[in-house]
Amino acid sequence: MTSTSSAAPPAPGSPDPSGVPGTSAAPGLPGIPSQPGRGPAPEVPPPPRRTAFAEGVDQLRAAATTEPGRLRIIGALLAVLVVAFGAVTAWQMTDRSSAADDVLNNSQPLSSAAADIYSSLADANTAASSGFLAGGDETAASRERYQTDIRNAADKLSAAATNSEPDSPSAAIVAELNKLLPEYAGYIERARANNRLGFPVGGSYLRLANETMQKQILPEAEKLYARENQRLDSDYADATSYPWAAIGLGVAVLGALVWAQRRNYRRTNRVLNHGLVAATATATIVLLWLAAGQTFARSGLGDSYDHGIRSLNVLHDARIASLKARGNENLTLVARGAETVELKDGSVVDAYDNDFEVEMSALGKGLAEAERLADDTAGKKPVTSAVGGMEEWKKRHDVAQAEYESGDFQQALAGVIGEKKDKPTGECFDSVDKALKTAIGHEQTEFQQSARDGRDALIGLPLGAAALAVLGAAGAVLGIGRRLSEYR
Repeated sequence: MTSTSSAAPPAPGSPDPSGVPGTSAAPGLPGIPSQPGRGPAPEVPPPPRRTAFAEGVDQLRAAATTEPGRLRIIGALLAVLVVAFGAVTAWQMTDRSSAADDVLNNSQPLSSAAADIYSSLADANTAASSGFLAGGDETAASRERYQTDIRNAADKLSAAATNSEPDSPSAAIVAELNKLLPEYAGYIERARANNRLGFPVGGSYLRLANETMQKQILPEAEKLYARENQRLDSDYADATSYPWAAIGLGVAVLGALVWAQRRNYRRTNRVLNHGLVAATATATIVLLWLAAGQTFARSGLGDSYDHGIRSLNVLHDARIASLKARGNENLTLVARGAETVELKDGSVVDAYDNDFEVEMSALGKGLAEAERLADDTAGKKPVTSAVGGMEEWKKRHDVAQAEYESGDFQQALAGVIGEKKDKPTGECFDSVDKALKTAIGHEQTEFQQSARDGRDALIGLPLGAAALAVLGAAGAVLGIGRRLSEYR
């Protein structure tokens, strides 16, 4: 009888049928490791690929272990530092040079134009009131002065509108002035026409015109003047600030170049490396040029502000005060007491005569400050002349005012707008105004000379710094290259 038998398990110590220790043969999965009660073990994923930056760091670290590799790294860093120094210097000095040019050719002329707008408007108001007082005897010179002032104001407003940024506060002010100026001129023409016909309503129109000028037009013009002065101050601040970033980077570059040359000397006993010396020389030249140029620019621009702008601001204010004082003096006679004001002590006085005293006080203070700021004979002489004219003006005004208060209107009128034999106050006003114009012209010239010197100190510095930086970087690379050639 034949019997079937099953394969006996391998005896202890006998080889595994699979031929691999710790494995069991399984159909379709030969040689797969297995554990009792578990399936096949998962495959181990490959390690992630390293980034280019990490590989570059490894390469750089490996290069730094050899002297040629270290030299290449030093050369690259020196070249980058020198180029960065030149680029920062060119950038910062371009900004300062542009700001200095704006001071000379943009913001200061616009500030002066804004002051001229104010002065022209105030002078037009003064000329209009003088012509009104003259009535049918208004001179052609008085009429021409008024028309010239209005034209000048309109022209300068047009120029200001062109130079103002759209939607800026200055543009809004100019637009408002352009709207108010025709209204004012219309009131003046109505006042003049009614005055020639002998209608008292002419005085009302003149007072309305003056109110428009004093309470609407001149305050807007003063805002424009203040904004242009702020713009001028901002340009001064930009032009005179020290380029600390460029200076600090320049010192760092010189320190790195000195270190590289010292390292080279200690390793080779060679005192000079021509390339590194050239790089050091160019960096030194740029740093010295930078420091000297900025210092001279600050000095010139500082002089233009101290001996130009400050005096100009005081003189413009003094001239405006004189114009307003003259207008109030005329309106005192035009209104004939129709406008009054109560003072703090409770007394009631003529409003226009009170304003005249206020403006004359401001004129006196302004002239005293202008005389103090004048730094040469040519600048002090016209101011001294204006002071003398102002003092005589006060004396004549007191005489005319006393005659007006005593009821002698015609004599008071002659004392204000009369002929030379009458010793009118208008003669003193004209002398003060002429002297102030002369002083303003002198200080304007002083400003332009000093500001131009300051701006010229920066000419060529941005381009020169960039060019020298390129040469310096090339020198550093060539100097390190000379050392590398010794290893080949």
